[in-house]
Amino acid sequence: MTSFLPVTSGEKPGGDAVPPTPPRPLPVRARSRPAACAPTFMLAAQYLRRIGIVIPLAAALLLGGGVLIGQAVYVHAKALLAQILLERAFAQTLASGEDVKPWSWADTWPVARVSVPRLGKSAIVLAGASGQALAFGPGQVERTPGAGEPGTAVYSAHRDTHFAFLGDVAVGDEILVTRRDGHALRFQVIGTSVVHWDASGIDPAAAGRRLALVTCWPLNGKFSGPLRYVVHALLVDETAASR
Repeated sequence: MTSFLPVTSGEKPGGDAVPPTPPRPLPVRARSRPAACAPTFMLAAQYLRRIGIVIPLAAALLLGGGVLIGQAVYVHAKALLAQILLERAFAQTLASGEDVKPWSWADTWPVARVSVPRLGKSAIVLAGASGQALAFGPGQVERTPGAGEPGTAVYSAHRDTHFAFLGDVAVGDEILVTRRDGHALRFQVIGTSVVHWDASGIDPAAAGRRLALVTCWPLNGKFSGPLRYVVHALLVDETAASR
C-alpha cells in the first residue's frame, strides 16, 4: 500500500533533495536610496547655509571697501580743488594786501605759500590748524610766529594729502615761504625728528628764526596716532617780493 506524504521544501517525490527557495531580495534601488541621498541632502544643506553666510559677508565687505575707496577719492579731490581756490585767494591777498577768504563761508584764509623747489611741491598755508582748515590745506599752528619772525613758525598738514611729500625732504633742501605781506623767505632744512604730539620739543619762542613742518607718523599709516614727523629748517635769506 502506497502512502502519500506531503512534499517538503527539502525533498521531492522519490527522495531527491530539493534546494530551499531563497528569499527574494529587496530591490537594490529601494534599499540604497536612503543611504545615497542622505549625504547629498546634508551637503546641499551645508552649502546653502554657507551661502547664506558668505553672500551677506561678501556684500558687506564689498560695500565697506567701496565706502573707503569713495572716502579716499573724495578727500583727495577736495584737497586738490581747495588748493586751486586757495591759490586764487592768495593771489588776491598779495595784490590787495588784505586777507581774502577762499570761499564765502570759510572761517580761515591764506597766510603763506610754502614750497620745496627740489621736489616741485608747494601748498597754500591757512590761518589756524583746526581739523576743518587741515581738510583744505596746511595750517599755521596758533600762537606760533609768522614765518621769518623771531621764534619757530609751525605749519601742520595731513600726511596723505598736502604734506605727503614730507618724507622726501632731505637735510640741506631749500624751503621757500612767501608770506601774505609779499616777503619771500628762504629756509634750509637742518634735520628731522619723530616726536610725541605733546612732547615735540618745538619752542615757538626759540632763538633764531625757524620753521617746522609737521605731519603724522608713520608716514604710510592709515590711522591717527600720537607720533609726529617734524622737518626742522632755519632762515637763511629774506627778500621783499614785488606785488
